[in-house]
Amino acid sequence: MTALHPPTRHLAGPPGMQHLTRIEDGEHLHSLLWRVGDGWRMISSAVLGGGIGERAWILNTQVTHGYRRTDPDRHLADLARAAGARGPGVGLMTAADVRKYGLAHDGGVDAVATAGLGVRGWAASPAEGTAATPRAGTINIVATLPVSLTDAALVNAVATATEAKVQALLEAGYDCSGTPTDAVCIAARAPRADDEVHAFAGPRSLWGARLARAVHDAVRASANT
Repeated sequence: MTALHPPTRHLAGPPGMQHLTRIEDGEHLHSLLWRVGDGWRMISSAVLGGGIGERAWILNTQVTHGYRRTDPDRHLADLARAAGARGPGVGLMTAADVRKYGLAHDGGVDAVATAGLGVRGWAASPAEGTAATPRAGTINIVATLPVSLTDAALVNAVATATEAKVQALLEAGYDCSGTPTDAVCIAARAPRADDEVHAFAGPRSLWGARLARAVHDAVRASANT
């Protein structure tokens, strides 16, 4: 495995988003890295850094088709370390080309989506659940909010982002609710003294509505690339 090369350019979008590239197993692979620094709380379903907690960076990395490693968390941690990311962070994987990302902003909320839709379907399926490995069909969503949210509101934000994702897919002409390996990361400011901490992030709350519109537009843009 070759380490991630230094960032090739800074991109518009959430704080500090960068594009990196590496050669692995003979392929040129790409990643999006956010070094957001201190003062952020995140909720994520990612294999590395999932759950709720303070995190300093987010890595959304492309892996080879037919990915077979059984230690994706270690793989992601190694890639992040090679790129200079320090402290706790969130790592997401996809076999889709992350350079074809969708980007959207709404009222202070930023959202980025990478969507490979080769493997897709409906969430409620007669198929038995099995452990899934990253495949080309993964949709990864990263969104940042400039305000503080309670734990419950962070959970609410994941639900809101997921609803917006499904809406975008249907509007883009895809007969599905997503893919078996979709992942999400929502970042909000860690509360400081005298900060307002928002208790709601549903689609009709102030910040939930902004999140929904941003995620919807980012997913639709990525799905149409």
